[in-house]
Amino acid sequence: MDISVEYAPRPEYGLVQPVLTAGTGGLVAHGGSQVLMLSTALEFRTAGSTARATVTLRPGGRLGFALCALPAWGDRPKPWSQGRIRRRLGDTGAAWRSWSALHGGYTGPWQEQVRHSGRVLRALTYAPTGAIVAAATTSLPETIGGTRNWDYRYTWVRDASLTLQALATAMCKQEKSHFFAFLAQAAATQLERGVDLQVMYGIGGERDLSERVLPHLSGWRASAPVRVGNDAWRQRQLDVYGELLDAAHQTLPHDVRLDRPVGSFLGQCADAAARRWADPDQGIWEARGPGRHYLHSKLMCWVALDRAIGLAPALDAESRVSDWQRVRSQIREAIEQRGWNARAGAFTQAFDSGRLDASALMLPIVGFLPGDDPRVRATIETIGRDLTDSRGLVRRYLKDDIDRPEGTFLLCTFWLAQALALTGQPHRARQVFETALAHANDVGLLPEEVDSGTGEALGNHPQAFSHIGLINAAHAIRVAEAAHLPPG
Repeated sequence: MDISVEYAPRPEYGLVQPVLTAGTGGLVAHGGSQVLMLSTALEFRTAGSTARATVTLRPGGRLGFALCALPAWGDRPKPWSQGRIRRRLGDTGAAWRSWSALHGGYTGPWQEQVRHSGRVLRALTYAPTGAIVAAATTSLPETIGGTRNWDYRYTWVRDASLTLQALATAMCKQEKSHFFAFLAQAAATQLERGVDLQVMYGIGGERDLSERVLPHLSGWRASAPVRVGNDAWRQRQLDVYGELLDAAHQTLPHDVRLDRPVGSFLGQCADAAARRWADPDQGIWEARGPGRHYLHSKLMCWVALDRAIGLAPALDAESRVSDWQRVRSQIREAIEQRGWNARAGAFTQAFDSGRLDASALMLPIVGFLPGDDPRVRATIETIGRDLTDSRGLVRRYLKDDIDRPEGTFLLCTFWLAQALALTGQPHRARQVFETALAHANDVGLLPEEVDSGTGEALGNHPQAFSHIGLINAAHAIRVAEAAHLPPG
């Protein structure tokens, strides 16, 4: 087979067209803050900042390439040989097989999909720090031609905490200590100074993630603007305290005193939730406008205090339990009085609102109310009827103030499946689960959203949230089906 190869490095998001220099065993691209070295056995022809080569491969033939980013200044290593490239590829495959063997203990329905999702979440982890990114890409649109094009290559406290829980379900338990150590370090001094816990960080712990537009790029299928950075780092999202402490509650020991930095940090998170739960915020969907009293944010503050109470011995915080219990009761009363809307027949998006929101499905998932509570069942039925499209996938909400109508959310669809399982309806839960699972691509990766009209994948990819939803829903269905098995 004749193979054509084109190499066109474009650093700095395409702003730099580097100078290509051919050498023994590779090509070097000079330009920008780094030097790119391409190791190859081919002889390229260069024209400007692009190089091309052709080669004929016979049956069984192999050709390897290795691309390495190096500092612009200083000595450079020699290009890799074909033998070294093959060995390193072999090492990578062996490492993943070894990791999978140690972390593939989940058994039950959709066993391979759950284990695969665990591998995907692990692949979204930056090994040097333990940071877990929300997705591997930036600016893939939530609506083709729209402006919802965000940069997801960062660690959201919410996403990473839920990822940690999902990894535990997928029998991937060794990652927890790295993540909590990373977060405690990244957020060091913020809570002590009375500042809100930042909702997201860079993979190295960076705090300033200021957003900028790249006007020279047209975007995927003309979906502009293309963004680098994400101004959501400036937002107040009170739910992060709940997700973080829930992850700690599920993955850390309750009766062993935690290391002082981690224990102190988690105790401060609980105190912050108790102090700020009544404040407005931007909520789980990061609305770019005035803060509101989102039900999900209040719910997760309740979760933060509930889990901190259970972790009190590990946090060395027994003296604060009575205060946490008092505020937890206040939050429960507020949610039950102002979050339920009898006219809508559901818990709604915000206090004293009639607008539906799929995040209300979290009420039974986090254990605020049992699955047999009539209000929980009514909320599930209402969301299943009014927020579900013709494909059987669930929207986050109906009205949007930023852009044209967006796609359906796979995470929300998996939430519906999980909530149905918790209400003792595993058969319906299976149907919803299979509907969402059908939108995985040919290698089992899930997008953020799905276009209701075409079924196309939308949003950044692969999306940690979607794989989290898959793992947790599969686990809930397994438990529900086991509970409905006949005796013996």
